[in-house]
Amino acid sequence: MAGTHEKWESPLSGRYASPEMLNLFSPQVRSTTWRKLWLWLAESEKELGIDISDEAIAQMKAHLTLTDEDFKVAAVEEKKRRHDVMAHVHAFGQNAPAAAGIIHLGATSAYVADNADLILMRDALDMLLSKLAVAIKKLSIFAHEYKDLPCLAYTHGQAAQPHTVGKRAALWIKDLLRDLRNLERARNDIEFRGVKGTTGTQASFLAIFHGDHAKVDTLDELVAQKAGFPNVCDISSQTYSRKIDVDVLNAYSSFGATCQRIGGDIRHLASIKEIEEPFESSQIGSSAMAYKRNPMRSERMCSLGRALSNLSQDATQTYAAQWFERTLDDSSIRRLYIPTSALLSDSLLVILDNISSGLVVYPAVIARRLASELPFMATENIIFALVAKGVSRQEAHEKIRVHSQAASAVVKGEGKDNDLIDRIRGDGFFAPVIAELEALLDPRTFVGRAPEQVVKFTGADGPVEKALAPYKEAITKSGGTGAELHV
Repeated sequence: MAGTHEKWESPLSGRYASPEMLNLFSPQVRSTTWRKLWLWLAESEKELGIDISDEAIAQMKAHLTLTDEDFKVAAVEEKKRRHDVMAHVHAFGQNAPAAAGIIHLGATSAYVADNADLILMRDALDMLLSKLAVAIKKLSIFAHEYKDLPCLAYTHGQAAQPHTVGKRAALWIKDLLRDLRNLERARNDIEFRGVKGTTGTQASFLAIFHGDHAKVDTLDELVAQKAGFPNVCDISSQTYSRKIDVDVLNAYSSFGATCQRIGGDIRHLASIKEIEEPFESSQIGSSAMAYKRNPMRSERMCSLGRALSNLSQDATQTYAAQWFERTLDDSSIRRLYIPTSALLSDSLLVILDNISSGLVVYPAVIARRLASELPFMATENIIFALVAKGVSRQEAHEKIRVHSQAASAVVKGEGKDNDLIDRIRGDGFFAPVIAELEALLDPRTFVGRAPEQVVKFTGADGPVEKALAPYKEAITKSGGTGAELHV
């Protein structure tokens, strides 16, 4: 028999995803959910007059959680019958012999398989939404802390008008709030498939209730309520529409893109030593270069984000490929993309939480980089100040142009510091504004309303706090500690 290191294991289970999300998509939880669905169907049928004994219900309730032996029984049956659902019907019937004749009464395989998928997707989204809210809150605290710290902004990859460290973080938060909204919408739009029969007509249940349409409607509602769904699908085929999978995975995909975007920014900032992700005291950045502090968390976030973003195509193409009321070519791929998309999203949130709990800012480096570019950016303010003193705008512009080009040649051609301000100080033409130069070069005067924007955005009455209001309990429970990475 192969040992634990002699067969492939998904990195999602071995390295990245959280224990709670791995448990949610475990065979135990899935099979238990199937048994719960059979119990809810039997209970509801009994409540509506079908002759099902109390003993049958009691035995079903007593055996909702499968034992190792139950899984062995189901495996033997599936190998023989080539049908996973009927194999589990048989195994459940052995546990609950008084219910063996009524388990799955009126249902088709999609009753347990599809409804269980919907339950697991809903529960996964509930976990992810709480984790995302926690990460947003931590980034919001970071943004507020550094709302006033000027730094260079970059457009086209080139230094541009400064903003603040907090403002950049607020931009990340804005996109994460869109992800929060998208995931909430996807979660709330999930409708329970309910009890629909082989092609969605509920014909089998209509027969069971001797043509009583009202009881069939009530049965649908009762099972949905027991499963915790406020809405049950009003129209379906044998399966729920795979369009639901598309909507959920599109929301996941968009979140994956956001993680790549944020991770890319942090990696670039780390390369210029302005900001770093957390780095543990015993962590090794490179096997060869001992001095390195590689941004491995952000790199991992970009990598897993890319995998998640690409996964939405599996759901889209599966939906498009369905024929008429259903074909089974959706089954195998959905066994992959439903859990994988949730596990990837969870893995990304573990990393995002860890990073947002311990971003390291280097104000001195930020100030030095800002100082190297600020003289060029301050030239317009210097021209305005000269004009206010009665100097010709055109003459001022020409003087600035000549000195700027000379300073640029020093920076690019000789690798020296920007000496534009020294050149201006040494030119008598600028004597009227020499006393104002320090004020004209104050970085805080270049950031516009960035600090005020951050305060408005992250403040008590701002959009961040309003969006996070439903998640106060999860945020409080999280404390300030970042999620622990497996490796």
